[in-house]
Amino acid sequence: MPASPEALADPELEATAWDLDPLVDGDGEQAVDRLLDEAGVRAEAFAAHNEGGVSGYDGPALVAAMTELGGISELVGRVGSYAALRFSTDTADPANGALLQKVQEKATAIQTKLLFFDLEWAALPDERAEELLAADGLDFCRHHLRSERRYRPHLLSQPEERILSEKSITGRSAWARLFSELTSAIEVEMPAGGESAGERVALDVALSQLQSPDRDVRRTTAEAVTGALEPGLRTRAYLFNTLLHDKAVDDRLRSYPHWLASRNLSNEASDESVAALVEAVRRRYDLPQRWYRLKAELLGIDRLADYDRMAAVTDEDESFTWREARELVLDCYGSFSTDLGNLVGRFFNERWIDAPVRPGKRGGAFCAYTVPSVHPYVMLNYTAKRRDVLTLAHELGHGVHAALAQRQGVFHQSTGLTLAETASVFGEEIVFGRLLEQTDAPSSRLALLASSIEDSIATVFRQVAMNRFEDVVHTARRADGELSVERLGELWADSQTEMLGDSVELTDGYRTWWSYVPHFISTPGYVYAYAYGQLLALSVYQRYVEEGPDFVPSYLELLSAGGSMAPEELGRIVGVDLTDPAFWDNGLVLVERQLEAAEAAAREALGARA
Repeated sequence: MPASPEALADPELEATAWDLDPLVDGDGEQAVDRLLDEAGVRAEAFAAHNEGGVSGYDGPALVAAMTELGGISELVGRVGSYAALRFSTDTADPANGALLQKVQEKATAIQTKLLFFDLEWAALPDERAEELLAADGLDFCRHHLRSERRYRPHLLSQPEERILSEKSITGRSAWARLFSELTSAIEVEMPAGGESAGERVALDVALSQLQSPDRDVRRTTAEAVTGALEPGLRTRAYLFNTLLHDKAVDDRLRSYPHWLASRNLSNEASDESVAALVEAVRRRYDLPQRWYRLKAELLGIDRLADYDRMAAVTDEDESFTWREARELVLDCYGSFSTDLGNLVGRFFNERWIDAPVRPGKRGGAFCAYTVPSVHPYVMLNYTAKRRDVLTLAHELGHGVHAALAQRQGVFHQSTGLTLAETASVFGEEIVFGRLLEQTDAPSSRLALLASSIEDSIATVFRQVAMNRFEDVVHTARRADGELSVERLGELWADSQTEMLGDSVELTDGYRTWWSYVPHFISTPGYVYAYAYGQLLALSVYQRYVEEGPDFVPSYLELLSAGGSMAPEELGRIVGVDLTDPAFWDNGLVLVERQLEAAEAAAREALGARA
């Protein structure tokens, strides 16, 4: 059984910190300097021998060049990962910030030396490029090289690209780091009546209290979060405005037709397919509205407020110790595939996870792929809620995807963002299914099914609503100039209201909650990939439900392929046709089935109460 809240002073959780030594051979900052120096020397030598000569390559010369570029990328990637991961666990430590800045500056200098290669490769005539791509020995980078040529219309001259590269370290990356430091430092003074009353806690801890079954706790917690966001709001708004304009300038210089075009290109997704996804989801905003109206009945209120959306629908307040979460997730992955179970075990046993909430630690959760020569790392802010168990399963899905794809090498380990959520959502579904199997009590089943539909709402519908917010914000910034805090709040509220209709009341305080979302700052346009990935993963999981164990080999093949193929080819491995315009509608049917199951459980619970 899950542990009681009193049992959650959890020494095992507090000890769950990652070991970053493998990234730097156990030598810390000394290795950072050594590896960067080696990368710099190799980059200088590569440029001296190859600049101006790419057009004269034969097949073996291209293989040799890509092998060397891969080696340099591994060196820079190791130290870059070390610095970024160290910074993420304590953004308040000046030493961590200084190390990250040093690494970014030196990495940018190395990247600048190598800019010529991508430009010369892109400049080759198509016939000549295809001749070279047919050479033996290019499997480790062939898809990457072909994909890079898609950027031909958007590349500038070499001097211009050099200037942009050199200045990037004091541009977007600097602003993104500042945003991370500012949001990581936010503390919320918890109100009376809930957990940690009177204490100042990290933003993630406070947000977790919005799941409380007590409406007064939810309301006062939301007010406390709004109050904590207020002091730095204008600074974060200025930062956001600056990056919105920075992207507008970049898009103009590179001749991108609209703000999302560069993201779609990097995701290997056509503008038309992304628009089809977004519009398919918007057409089904009736699904979240349907659920929220029913949820109001379950909670015994006329209409939900924004702070009620994540409220528990039963009086249960399940908590899981770190050990319970670990054993559950390990068993679920191992039951699906022994190989995956063993791989997940390494994350726990070899210190690839950093789990506890700490002052100054970056909020949220993520998996860092790092480089193929080391291994991925998972970061959590574990607060012992059931949602945290599913988050653990989710991030470990990213982790096994990264680990299985290591064999593809540095150019093909990562997929585009649109497929990046496949393994994570799949892993989450496996653990959710186990939790549901183990639950007999009607109230517990209702809680789980409600959690499932709310996860889909958050991942599909809310992310598309956030995409709509980004769309209007980027468009308005380009047309109208700098946007005030009030205007940003209006646009945020409008995008959320479109999704929620009249099923949820948006309070005035909620208008500032855009201001802690990191994706808007660090990865513009990212959020639609969550909806893409969720609908894709649900379709893939449905194939598993239909085929059973026979599906496992093709699924592992998909993960092992990494980003070595186009998304459509990767989908075909598991029998999914991403080119079918009806694909998104089919995925939304699966979401509707989740909703129907949750509705049935809710009606049963309401009937029992009557």
